[in-house]
Amino acid sequence: MSKNLSRILTLVTGVIGLIGFFFFIRVMMAGDEAIENDAAVQASIVSPFVTFARLLLIFTAGIAVLFSIWNLIKQPQVLKRSLIAVGLLAVVLAVSYVLASDAQVTDTVGRVLEGGEAGAVSKWVSTGINFSAILGGVGLLFFVLDFGRSLVK
Repeated sequence: MSKNLSRILTLVTGVIGLIGFFFFIRVMMAGDEAIENDAAVQASIVSPFVTFARLLLIFTAGIAVLFSIWNLIKQPQVLKRSLIAVGLLAVVLAVSYVLASDAQVTDTVGRVLEGGEAGAVSKWVSTGINFSAILGGVGLLFFVLDFGRSLVK
């Protein structure tokens, strides 16, 4: 990393730290009870802090995505492997969707749960559960295989 870029990143990190410290001091000066009980104090202290945190999260996630895409473009072999992995995940998602049930969700006595009516939402929830179970099973399989290889060595 170049020296100028390092200085800029250090400066940006310092500014973010100072803003965070500013919010910390404001919270400490107001006190817990005032923040919990007074809506005006919440609006003047907590809301700006939450907004700052939200903006910082969005900015950080955006930078991470942009740099990831940039690195994938610069390295075609890694891009190819990444697209293959995304394709495999799409296949697992398709299998999960086919295996998913769109039946209504009931509790132990047979009553339909709130929001658990039959239809698309139920199908996608079931798809998510199946998707997680399949990926968990594949992960467990690879863990067991790796553990077995380490025992053999």
